[in-house]
Amino acid sequence: MSLQKKRPNVPDPELLEKLFRTAFKIRVFETEGIKLYRQGLIRGYFHPYLGQEGIATGVCAALREGDYIASTHRGHGHCIAWGADVKRMVAELLQKETGYCRGYGGSMHIADIHNGNLGANGIVGAGTPLGVGAALAAQIKGSDAVTVTFSTDGASNNGTFLESLNLAAIWNLAFVLVIENNRYAVSTRIEESTRDADLYKRGLSIGVESHQVDGNDPLAVYELTKEAVRKCREGKGPILIEAKTFRHMGHHVNDPGKYMPADELAYYKERDPVDRARNALTEMSGIEQSKIEAIEDEIRKEFEDAVEFSKASREITMAEFEEFAADY
Repeated sequence: MSLQKKRPNVPDPELLEKLFRTAFKIRVFETEGIKLYRQGLIRGYFHPYLGQEGIATGVCAALREGDYIASTHRGHGHCIAWGADVKRMVAELLQKETGYCRGYGGSMHIADIHNGNLGANGIVGAGTPLGVGAALAAQIKGSDAVTVTFSTDGASNNGTFLESLNLAAIWNLAFVLVIENNRYAVSTRIEESTRDADLYKRGLSIGVESHQVDGNDPLAVYELTKEAVRKCREGKGPILIEAKTFRHMGHHVNDPGKYMPADELAYYKERDPVDRARNALTEMSGIEQSKIEAIEDEIRKEFEDAVEFSKASREITMAEFEEFAADY
């Protein structure tokens, strides 16, 4: 499938602003989050979503209340695009009781089950069967809710990938599987792990409607996902979407990413999803630069307030953690 899609109409200015706000909010969360990590305030791993913001932004904008998402280890962007409270997000990263999981989950396990976020997941590919389970539950209940699972190019080689997608196909579930193909599974390049790097074809092999999209174009991702979601609500699911993208740094904050070719990284940075969301808003809506700057200042202030809120929140004690862990 082509990475490009002709747009017959000018998009709604409110949609364009929403896409920009979301993409920029994810960018601020990740860049400022790295600073918190460097200050020693975040323990454990931190996997930035830098460079991939267009995917979560476009996908989640096409969903509605009552739908579900399942995430990956690189899940901050998915949570924010789904509407997560930045204060509770930061608090979770700082292991504070006011976080989404009271500080027990941290960066890789943020979840908000009551609002349809089935959670980030440190196990590669584990979100796919969870998403299929949620989609099956919705079908049994007679709901038209759609479930989206964000997966990765590395996870596409996991057995649960095709097993889960095949079940979704057999049962005609309202399920959208989004492969965020950033070309690297940690440091393993996609061409080194599969003969055909066009991963959307894996869905075609088992009779699943499958597409490929430029993951650095939030509007293109939104338009394709919106159509996929519509079909799923009509009982024509599941649908597979491969979103081509590239992360702006190594696998996690302490990975220098020297295995990533400089020219390839430069190519994708020139097609930065946040810049493209900003440009789309400017060019298609005629919004003034002062309004853009006001939006950016508002989002930066939101993060600053979240950091202050989190620093002032209580951290769980070791005794509380041991008691919690004993139950599992």
